[in-house]
Formats: sequence, structure tokens, C-alpha cells
Amino acid sequence: MSTVRMPPILRQAVGGAREVDATGATVRELLDDLTSRFPAIKGHLFDDGGELNRFVNVYVNNEDVRLGEGLETTVTPEATVIVLPAMAGGSQR
Repeated sequence: MSTVRMPPILRQAVGGAREVDATGATVRELLDDLTSRFPAIKGHLFDDGGELNRFVNVYVNNEDVRLGEGLETTVTPEATVIVLPAMAGGSQR
């Protein structure tokens, strides 16, 4: 089982947990396992086409999955997966 670290903004959708265990050989399988147990998080993670939402970044062992194989990135049982919503904004003067 892999550990998925959840940011504060998404913790309510996973029962308030900072970390959640999930299973899967790829990021897609792992997130599918997570969303099957916590359906409220699905809309935050995936777009209408079932792809990773463009405002969410996912890292496997500190590597951005978008720079590799995306949702097909391999996940080992001892992997740490971090879900991180993209930040936007800045100061206006």
C-alpha cells in the first residue's frame, strides 16, 4: 500500500486525514482506489474526461507525474504520493 499525502484544502473530502493509504500499480489505479473510498474527492482530482485535473499536481517520490508518464506512472507499495492543488495569484498594484 502506498501513502497519499493530502493538502489541508482536500482533507475534509478524505475524512480529515493528512495521509491516506491506497493501492494501485499506477497513479491512475491508486487514485481510483482513493476515489472509490472517498467519492467526494473525485471532482477535485479528475476532469470530466477522467484525466488529471489541470489544477492538481501529483508527485510520486517527489517527481511530478506530468513530466513523466502522467497517470500511468508506476507506483510501488512503499511510494509516497503527494496531491497538491496548483496555486495561482499574485499581488496586484
